[in-house]
Amino acid sequence: MISLEKQNKYREFFKKLKPGYKTSGEIYESLVASLITPKARLLDAGCGRVGVIGLFKGKVGLAVGIDGDFPSLLENKGLDCAVLGDLTKLPFANNSFDIVLSSWVIEHLRKPGEAFSEVARVLRKGGHFVFLTPNARNYVVLLSRLVPSRLQRLLVPKIYGRKEADTFSLAYRANTRRKLEEELGRVGLRNEEFYYIGDPSYIAFNDFFFNLGCLIERITDHPLLRSLKVHLVASYVKV
Repeated sequence: MISLEKQNKYREFFKKLKPGYKTSGEIYESLVASLITPKARLLDAGCGRVGVIGLFKGKVGLAVGIDGDFPSLLENKGLDCAVLGDLTKLPFANNSFDIVLSSWVIEHLRKPGEAFSEVARVLRKGGHFVFLTPNARNYVVLLSRLVPSRLQRLLVPKIYGRKEADTFSLAYRANTRRKLEEELGRVGLRNEEFYYIGDPSYIAFNDFFFNLGCLIERITDHPLLRSLKVHLVASYVKV
């Protein structure tokens, strides 16, 4: 099993092997932090049980989270306001938020175009949509997509030590930069920052596989192959 604790240990070791390396989570958090102001109104779209928004509670004007999973909302303590709802039908007025966040959500969207349209609607002009999601072109993601959803619900907890309740069906309908640019551009969101982030810990069952993951990272560091990294982190602005 590759528990989160085990993954984090390998990630810290990878940082020593590759000075300057930052995880996708660290880059995502830094993007959000760069946009935070005391009066900012934040929406965490698909907030789940925990989220980066909790780091900024009390430092912003309003921290709102919306999710379709009620038990997750009950456990999320980082919000000023928790809303049970559908991301394709956000129950908020136009131009309500300065920042919309979304981590580990886009890969689950069956109708990403509708969700992105709603994100753009509730953002004020000049507001930002910041997200973190897996890259559909990465080998780990490609392999996982070969596994039926029902089997994934059984395997993911065993491989990564997650609760089965936190394993949701995957769609990957907007998980490439090309598709994101197309869908987000259509609703008036323009890219400001975009990162491909690697992570060898996803196959780090042991030292051999970790070293194999490191080799793959070195290969995909080539400019022509960077689009194969496992995570996508980006910030888009409403124009």
